[in-house]
Amino acid sequence: MRLRNILWVVIIMVVCGNVGNAWAYGDSGGSSGSTDACNTVKFSAFTPGNNAEVAAKSAFSFFASEATYPKSIAVTIKGQSIPITVTPKNKGFQVTGMLPDTLKGTFARINITAKGPNQCDSSDGWLLKVAG
Repeated sequence: MRLRNILWVVIIMVVCGNVGNAWAYGDSGGSSGSTDACNTVKFSAFTPGNNAEVAAKSAFSFFASEATYPKSIAVTIKGQSIPITVTPKNKGFQVTGMLPDTLKGTFARINITAKGPNQCDSSDGWLLKVAG
């Protein structure tokens, strides 16, 4: 009798193999689609490069992927909102701005935030050394 019960459990586990995956990795009912949509918002081509030394009021730029909602792109440096220009370019957006003249003799991180499909929030940034 005990062997028969074990056999039934094994058969049920084999037939319902996806149940084990759902328990191990969360609901497999389509939530992965929204995660993929969140991963489509990317930032690249940071200029000047990470850890570069620049002067105050220097220009900076980066590229935002095509899935990025251009009006949602925001840039801050040391908590200060920075005016930017967003231009469509090569299946994405070229974003440009200027470092504030108040930054001198310090390190400053350019922080980027934006939204994409399904209102997914994305963020990135890079560090610059501003000469004094």
